[in-house]
Order: sequence, then C-alpha cells, then structure tokens
Amino acid sequence: MNSINKWLLILAVVVLTFACKQRYTPKARGYFRIDLPEKAYQMFEGDYPYKFEYPAYAVVKPDTSSNAEKYWLNISYPEFKGQIHMSYKPVGNHFNMLMEDSRKLAYKHSIKADAIHERMFYDAEKNVSGVLYEIKGNAASPLQFYATDSLNHFLRGSLYFNAIPNQDSLAPVINFVHQDVIRLMETLQWNK
Repeated sequence: MNSINKWLLILAVVVLTFACKQRYTPKARGYFRIDLPEKAYQMFEGDYPYKFEYPAYAVVKPDTSSNAEKYWLNISYPEFKGQIHMSYKPVGNHFNMLMEDSRKLAYKHSIKADAIHERMFYDAEKNVSGVLYEIKGNAASPLQFYATDSLNHFLRGSLYFNAIPNQDSLAPVINFVHQDVIRLMETLQWNK
C-alpha cells in the first residue's frame, strides 16, 4: 500500500468518525405524569352497620352487581380508574371461615406477587381489628384488607384498577390509595 492510499484511508476514517455526530441512546420507558389530588376526607354514614372516612375525591356507591349482598359497596376513584370493592358479612358462627376466606383471596395473588406483607390493625376503643394485605408486584389487586369485631361484623375490601397490572406505572396511585385504605381502617366504627 503506497503512502497516498494510507493517507486517504486515515482521512476517510477521520471524516466518517466526525461526520456521524448523531449518538443514539435508547430512552427509558416513560409513563404519563399523574397529578394526585390533595388529601381530604369525609364521613360515610348511612343505613349501614358501619361508618368510616373516605376520600373527598372518591365516590361511594352501593354494589349493584348480580352477586352483591346487602351492605356491599364500592369506593370508586374515577380519576384513577380504580375501585375498592367492599363486602360485609354478619359474623354469626362463621368467624374462622370469614378470616380464612379473606386470607385465601389475598394469597391467591401470590402467583404474580413478588411479596405479600400483612399489617395488623387493632383499636380496642372502637372494637375493630383487622389485617391489611399489601401485595407487591404485578398482581391484579395490590391492596386487600378485612376488619372485624370478631362477634358481629366482618368487612372486607380489595382494590382493583381497570388497567393491566403494571407495578411501575401504577405505583404512585397505589401508594396514594394505600394511605386512604389505612385512613378507612383507622376510622372504621360499627353502628349499633
């Protein structure tokens, strides 16, 4: 190879190196920004055996599905396309069965869940005890709970979104609603 060809080759490499200024770096997957409303609560009272505080930005409606029973309701989050489905049962002689059913329904999500954390609640003054199941991962229901007085009342709730479960995109909303569920459990009272 003669010296002219060497210099032309070096010049071509230098020109190609500096001519390709565009650097391509793949961008991380992004999600829409979710503007969360300011926290505000109001009391749910009515002809129900229980009352509790729920968010002012949510809507409480009786459950009208075909299998719904008396005192069942849904707390709807229209802005987030989510609902907390709440079912109520009188305890009678079925306390152990109701608790076991709640546990089974929560752990049914263990197939998709990365972890399930149980958080205990107890308020001796209001005679309310319960468990909040925090289901981590891409499970269909990220939060489930039950509350009871172990003699007369058993209230169960589960959070669902009208979306494909994706922990990354739903995390801000799940954390936001998580605080509402804790508030619900802490303010829950049984009506005589």
